[in-house]
Amino acid sequence: MAENETTLAMLARVGAIITNSHVVYTSGRHGSSYVNKDALYPHTAETSAICARIAAHFRESGVAVVAGPTVGGVILAQWVAHHLSTLTGREVLAVYAEEETVDGEKRRVFRRGYNELLPGRHVLVVEDILTTGGSARQVVAAVEASGGIVVGVGALCNRGGVSAATLGAPELLALAEVPLESWAEEECPLCAAGVPVNTRVGKGAAFLARRGG
Repeated sequence: MAENETTLAMLARVGAIITNSHVVYTSGRHGSSYVNKDALYPHTAETSAICARIAAHFRESGVAVVAGPTVGGVILAQWVAHHLSTLTGREVLAVYAEEETVDGEKRRVFRRGYNELLPGRHVLVVEDILTTGGSARQVVAAVEASGGIVVGVGALCNRGGVSAATLGAPELLALAEVPLESWAEEECPLCAAGVPVNTRVGKGAAFLARRGG
C-alpha cells in the first residue's frame, strides 16, 4: 500500500494523474480518469526513481535483458536495465519490440539484431500502463519466440486488474494499482451529460474526428 501511495504521489506531482475528465482510452472505452505516462517521462529524476524500484524487485532474478514495447517501454527498459546493471555489477541490456500487423493481427517483434541478444537469457519485460495487458503480452510472446526466458513483467501502473497469468508471465510487479472505471461509448454517462471530451490525452481527438467534431 505504501509503495502504491508513493508512486501515485510522484505521478501526481508531475501532472501524470488526470481525474474528473472525459477520456477516450486506446481500447475505445470512455472513462473519467487517466494516467498520463507521457507527463512523467520528461522528468528524468522521477522516471529513474520509479525504474529503480522495479529493478530492486527483480535484482535476484538473473535478468540479462530488459525488454519493453515501443514507445514508452523503450524509456523504461533503458532505466531499469541501468539500475539492474548497477545493482548486480554486470551489464544488463535494454531492447524493445516493435509492432507489426500480419493478416490483420497485431503482434510485437524484435528487429535491429535485438532478437539475437535474447536466446537462453533471462528477460524482464517492462510496460508503463496495463489496461488489458495486450502490449505486454505481445512482448512476452516475442521474447519466447526469440528463445528468451521471461522472468516477469514490471509495470508502472495496473489499471485493468491484469494478472501475471493474463500476460503469460511467471510474475507481475505493478508499482501502482488504479481501478479502471470505464464504459462502452454507447453507455458512457459523460457523453449523455454532454461533458466535453479531453483531446489532449488518449484517443479523444480521434474520437471527435470520427464523430465529425
